[in-house]
Amino acid sequence: MTTTAAYGRLRTSRLTEPRSIAIYGIALGVLACWLALPPFTTRNFVWPVLLGLLAALGGVAAVSRGVGKVGWGAVAAGVLGAGLGVLALQSGTSNLNEVFSASIIASMLVFATPLTFGALGGMFSERSGVVNIALEGMMLMGAFFGIYGADKTDSWFLGILIAMLAGAVMALVHAFFAIHLRADQIVGGMAINFLALGLTGYLFFKLYHGGNIPSNIPRIPEVNIPWVEHQRFLGPAFGSLNLLIWVAIILVPVSYVVLFRTAIGLRIRACGEHPRAADTVGIDVYAVRYASVITSGVLAALGGAFLSVGFVGTFNENMTAGRGFIALAALIFGNWRPFGAFGAALLFGFSTALAFRLPNAYPWADSYATLFQTLPYVLTLVAIAGVIGRTVPPAADGRPYKKQ
Repeated sequence: MTTTAAYGRLRTSRLTEPRSIAIYGIALGVLACWLALPPFTTRNFVWPVLLGLLAALGGVAAVSRGVGKVGWGAVAAGVLGAGLGVLALQSGTSNLNEVFSASIIASMLVFATPLTFGALGGMFSERSGVVNIALEGMMLMGAFFGIYGADKTDSWFLGILIAMLAGAVMALVHAFFAIHLRADQIVGGMAINFLALGLTGYLFFKLYHGGNIPSNIPRIPEVNIPWVEHQRFLGPAFGSLNLLIWVAIILVPVSYVVLFRTAIGLRIRACGEHPRAADTVGIDVYAVRYASVITSGVLAALGGAFLSVGFVGTFNENMTAGRGFIALAALIFGNWRPFGAFGAALLFGFSTALAFRLPNAYPWADSYATLFQTLPYVLTLVAIAGVIGRTVPPAADGRPYKKQ
């Protein structure tokens, strides 16, 4: 048998594996719903029903051959895809275009950006073995000091740098208690969150009297792509996005390379998996954990600065509104990996964007729209329960290390 023929047989066998069939079924279930939404114009019930049926049959075939979790996922995707596709076809085209226009992608990215920064920051901290539930407080510090720095220096760039410095200082406090004093990291993180909430609230009223922030503070600029912004679909989606949105997207593959393709990343992961062994081969566990937690604070503060300097253009007390905790949920849902965390952040962002848009097209959905914002939390619980794949944190995550 030639090498080409052997490769062909191996590839064919992989394509017909039960798990592969189930994955294709999930993709068909998504496609069954997607074909009924813009930018597609199909108004035929046959395609959603047919694709949903094929997806469900693929799931049943996978379950019958011993692939339970992914197989049942394909069955659920087929049923939901067909059902949602049929419901979408019963709606008016104008309403669908209003809700699912290309600009919903831009809105999704706006809502996902602070979560992406927070999740990537949390990943560095937890991969080194320190639970960082203080992402909310670090993000809030970045939001306030970003707008304050931009106001006093008349520069959005210096405002971002000041925000990053504030996040680093708050992270250093958390690292000192978690690493040096070996305090309970959950309790310490919550203390940091309350400290940030009180400190930013006090400074907000002390410096701005609770709302007198100038309206002409420099904002983070938009990045306009000339050859994209005038395109029919790509223009509203990607043609004009905030600079920090692109920074967040770029940081996802960069974080992957740093963590999984460099010696620095190997040291970080070693300290999070087996700090005693890392110490034995000469890695300074304390230094690695301090650096990782401070990096976490800097990235979380960038997410807060995006909210105040890039998105809203002002600051409100407790304006992060739990986004740090949502970023932590995205990190868990993404299994402590950058691309998984980014995908979870996009899911969170899409559900938020959809919840804001539904009432505009369907007034009756006003009381139900907020239910879409609970979807990511439900999926996170499902992921933690191991239904769609077991989430495995670093082995030494949350365990203080004492050098001997």
